[in-house]
Amino acid sequence: MHTGTTLTQFIIEEQRRIPGATGDFTGLLNDIVTACKAISNAVNKGALVGIMGALESQNVQGEVQKKLDVISNDIMIRSNEWAGHLAGMASEELDEPYAIPDKYPLGKYLLLFDPLDGSSNVDVNISVGSIFSILRAPRPNRPAVVEDFLQPGTQQVCAGYALYGSSTMLVLTLGHGVNGFTLDREVGEFILTHPNMTIPADTKEFAINASNRRFWEPPVQRYVEECLAGKEGPRGKDFNMRWVASMVAEVHRILTRGGIFMYPRDTKDPSKPGKLRLMYEANPMAMIVEQAGGAASTGYERILDIQPESLHQRVPVILGSRNEVEVVVGYHQN
Repeated sequence: MHTGTTLTQFIIEEQRRIPGATGDFTGLLNDIVTACKAISNAVNKGALVGIMGALESQNVQGEVQKKLDVISNDIMIRSNEWAGHLAGMASEELDEPYAIPDKYPLGKYLLLFDPLDGSSNVDVNISVGSIFSILRAPRPNRPAVVEDFLQPGTQQVCAGYALYGSSTMLVLTLGHGVNGFTLDREVGEFILTHPNMTIPADTKEFAINASNRRFWEPPVQRYVEECLAGKEGPRGKDFNMRWVASMVAEVHRILTRGGIFMYPRDTKDPSKPGKLRLMYEANPMAMIVEQAGGAASTGYERILDIQPESLHQRVPVILGSRNEVEVVVGYHQN
């Protein structure tokens, strides 16, 4: 059994560094952690309790919902609605912000989340995860409206994700570095196992859905072609290609050993400027990646600088090892 720093201890020690901290933020993070433990439990049980497979319903994105999507969304809401830390919540699975019930007090933070990223993988037992982002409520202690959530990623107080894989991990940034915690199921606590996670500036690994190659814009086609050309090409080195179809798993691999992840703008569906959601996926992951020394861009601009226009806005995403991201961005600029 690991006896290192627990996530609870880590959060409290961080709180002590902030003059005048009330403990509301610590309480909110603890509620999110509780939700992630419950989702991890549901994911791990899977077919044993009959929660695999898809439903007949679709979410606001037009995507078929898995049973675990709905279960995870409900867990996240029920774990965070009651304590008085939040003015509102927004989920990838809900059309509109979730209003805190009248019987509960309101708080000064906003919570945005993707309850189960990569859920298309659950039936084949590949790693999935939860992504979350915390903002300050512009109108604390009042019911949140859509406009309250439309803040650029630079305004995030905290971002994190839980990874449900061979072990359950929670990776977190509070705005000064990235730390990873592994769930010790024997004691029910997340333990600090990956302190000060950093992304190498250089890499020989890229992740992209190559089946969309014919739809990519020229800068991305150029970059991937150069990677595939290997030592004999203009990059002068061999690259490996990866694709998991779970953003949490892709980003976690990059945090662990470097790499670049791309879900670029393409012409497959001209009505969508990108595939991934700015508020629930791109912003929190961009904050984590930048805090670990990496870079995150659409190819045209820094993700964290984007002024959101809608709750479910989609954007292109290119993130990971800084030097490789800068190569792709340079090709877009040219």
